[in-house]
Amino acid sequence: MSKPEKDSLDREIKRIAEDPGIGTEKKGDLRGVFVHKFKFKTTRYLLAYRMVAGDLELVMIGPHENYYRDMKQYLKSR
Repeated sequence: MSKPEKDSLDREIKRIAEDPGIGTEKKGDLRGVFVHKFKFKTTRYLLAYRMVAGDLELVMIGPHENYYRDMKQYLKSR
């Protein structure tokens, strides 16, 4: 990740920490996981997170392509 992308990601994480309800809660297999969408330049990123024992856990970040499929595989492997 480039420095500008990292700075943008840091700003979005701060927004989530201040208001965890900013994202959209997923349903079904992904219940309890929230996804916050944001754009950097021309790329739209999705940032998945959840609350675990009162702490914010960042799950995955990436572009939209195959995002949910990859996230399901990741969560099943944990």
